[in-house]
Amino acid sequence: MTTALPATNPNLVLVVDDEPMVREVLREYLTQDGFEVVEAADGSQAIETFTDQRPALILLDLMLPIMNGLDVLRRVRAIGDTPVILLTARGAESDRVAGLELGADDYVVKPFSPREVAARVRSVLRRSSGSTGGQTEITFGDCVVDLARRTVTSGGTAVDLTRKEFDLLSHFTSNPGQVIDRNRLLAEVWGSSEEWQDPSTVTVHVSRLRQKLEVDPSNPLHFVTVYGVGYRFES
Repeated sequence: MTTALPATNPNLVLVVDDEPMVREVLREYLTQDGFEVVEAADGSQAIETFTDQRPALILLDLMLPIMNGLDVLRRVRAIGDTPVILLTARGAESDRVAGLELGADDYVVKPFSPREVAARVRSVLRRSSGSTGGQTEITFGDCVVDLARRTVTSGGTAVDLTRKEFDLLSHFTSNPGQVIDRNRLLAEVWGSSEEWQDPSTVTVHVSRLRQKLEVDPSNPLHFVTVYGVGYRFES
């Protein structure tokens, strides 16, 4: 018999890093912002703490002992869509891209500003639980984007999107035909800026949306690259 997982604690953040000083600083700033914090020093402990306490968000270092951060992220994504912000070393671009492709919501590069990390946590949690506004369903031909349920179907078949992929798609569908630059997408979807976030984050997520939504020639959704600027969503 499968044991049911506990409900998510909406105020709990799991900080996973093998450096005690990093965990201590993040705990201090997040606690000041009103969050509860639990810690893990390696990948195995991270999985155990996640399944036992079900935090609302995970701050996850990629360079971990026992089980690396990407393997932890795979395990987390196999369970659900808990928001994950990666903590990465400067220059580890391939790891960041791999993490985003596995479904990470955001990343910050070490050394980082703990105040900026706390702001990212608030932004990701706000967007993951945000309201849908007035319109709750948008239809493009056979493709239906349900903003209330956060689901997408194409030709009646469900399309599996990560949390951030859905956020990005929702932004595009709310602005059809407009050319949207990467910095605007960083600001409005990620709640960040080019100062703290690499615009390639947007590129990776758009690429994944294309892979999932443009595979069927009858699907009316298209993400057009406007070179040197950003993207235009067409249907």
